[in-house]
Amino acid sequence: MQSIYLALALFLLLNLSAGMWRVLRGPTAADRMLAVQLFGTTAVAVLLLLAEASSSAALRDVALVFALLAAVTAVAFVRRAWDFVEDNDDRK
Repeated sequence: MQSIYLALALFLLLNLSAGMWRVLRGPTAADRMLAVQLFGTTAVAVLLLLAEASSSAALRDVALVFALLAAVTAVAFVRRAWDFVEDNDDRK
């Protein structure tokens, strides 16, 4: 069973190449931010798979911290983007 978890973790890491392409070539900031959210979600999934494969509770804790950081990052981006949109609306 451990090899299945490791194979799934490797598959998820390979999927990050698609996300990296979107970060580098994304037409809008929102596309780039969604790709970064993909990184956070994938990091949590990989850590949970590795925690299950190695029976490590510490990796589960790190995955929870990453999940919280991903949520805070999303909120910070939306607040910054919202302020940017409001500033541009005031100039019209």
